Amino acid sequence: MKLPNLSSETIDRIIEMAWEDRTSFDAIEAQFGLLEKEVIALMRREMKESSFRMWRERVTKRNTKHLSKREFIAGRFKSHNQKT
Repeated sequence: MKLPNLSSETIDRIIEMAWEDRTSFDAIEAQFGLLEKEVIALMRREMKESSFRMWRERVTKRNTKHLSKREFIAGRFKSHNQKT
């Protein structure tokens, strides 16, 4: 998968947001324009294989990573670094 050219600072922020339990893939897409599958490809490229596997296992168990699966809308944590 061809990913857009991103600065190391942007990549670090995307990785940070991807690890956050309550930051959805929709928020990452809104801020950086990357679809979920592109975030997964970025994580696979940037992380050690064992770390990537641990992250994927963690993400697949989290309903909070997908807005449509959340049980809540209001009151979620929002980092001051996050646009949406």
